[in-house]
Amino acid sequence: MKPVLLRLAGFTLLPLLALVLPFLLLPVIARVVGAAGWSSITSGQAIGVFGATIILWSWNISGPVAIARSHSPKDRASIYSRSIRTRIIIALVVFPLMSIIVALVAHDGYRLDAITMAWATALTGFSPAWFGIGTGQPRILAIYDTLPRFCGALLSVPVIVVTGQIWIYGVLSLLATIAASIAFQLRFGEAGTWFPKRPGKVIQEIVPETGTAAINFAGSAYASSPVPIATATVPVATATAGFASADSIYRFGLFSVVAVGNTFQSWTLEGSAEDSRRRHAVALLTHLALGAVGALGLGFLGPWASAILFSDANKADTVTSVFYGISFFFLSASTPLIRNLLIPAGHQRTVLLWTGMSAAAGVVFMLVAGLSTNVPGVALGMAISEALLFFGLLAPASRLLPAKALPISVDR
Repeated sequence: MKPVLLRLAGFTLLPLLALVLPFLLLPVIARVVGAAGWSSITSGQAIGVFGATIILWSWNISGPVAIARSHSPKDRASIYSRSIRTRIIIALVVFPLMSIIVALVAHDGYRLDAITMAWATALTGFSPAWFGIGTGQPRILAIYDTLPRFCGALLSVPVIVVTGQIWIYGVLSLLATIAASIAFQLRFGEAGTWFPKRPGKVIQEIVPETGTAAINFAGSAYASSPVPIATATVPVATATAGFASADSIYRFGLFSVVAVGNTFQSWTLEGSAEDSRRRHAVALLTHLALGAVGALGLGFLGPWASAILFSDANKADTVTSVFYGISFFFLSASTPLIRNLLIPAGHQRTVLLWTGMSAAAGVVFMLVAGLSTNVPGVALGMAISEALLFFGLLAPASRLLPAKALPISVDR
């Protein structure tokens, strides 16, 4: 257990460091802008999360597995260089479309701020964190992911306080991410192959991973939908300000799910592991415990924490916070089923089917609730989505609990 505890510390503490200043940045923003600006900017952030998911394509799911099972630094360099080429091509399409959507959702006077916040968030799609996860090296996250974002946020806080210009954060994040991506490619990628000189060939590399990527999209679509749906459908901005605060706390809590998932994915998939079943059980129980703690924290402390962080004017209500807590529990519980069992065993179709059905049900519920001005109902829609996904995947994932390490196979 000692190695996995060390990994847990690395994969938890390093993302936490990257989130400290952005976490402090949002309370600053909440006090600089009014209710309309707060809901607009958090909408841009949520849409940016979906943009990052598209840019990542399937690399955050299949990438760590491919890196963990690669046999040499040359193989890993080839995998990473292929990923950066595909992500550049995808980003050239995502950024313009994402900017248009954010401009349509945001309130007047806050469109530039919302768009640049979406940029800053979407740029996480270029993070090499999945490479570090596959190699089991937290220091990669520290140098090429945590440090650049930390510096961007650090420089942004005083400038935003003095000028009130929120868009500065997006610009600084853009510069930091570009610099980090170039440095990582020079260190770990293939020499001279980072830029997609033949877009047609790169697109051919993208297409085979469409199934796994679709799982990402479907899950991220409903996870990123609540605040944009509430902002677009509820006419009174003050009614959605508290909702945006609850959503922000929920999303900051998700780093713990990502960190724990990153820690256990490569550990449970190590081909030499003779106690694979025990490792999967440890991962499942850890995610269940994390989900329970997060749900209780969000439900009981969410309103209080939102008032302190984002001001009384943007305080989250209790009902919305409870629904977000339920979402957190089921998202945490389903993470090891997807990342450690179903995807490595080749059951992408099963995951995609249940993700698509749960996403459709959740988004429809959110839209109906938003159009009825039932703001907490939008959060309930996301909770329903996460619960449906967990219960749908529980049985097929349980049948895959192995006595030995999982083999590679493909759904037919």
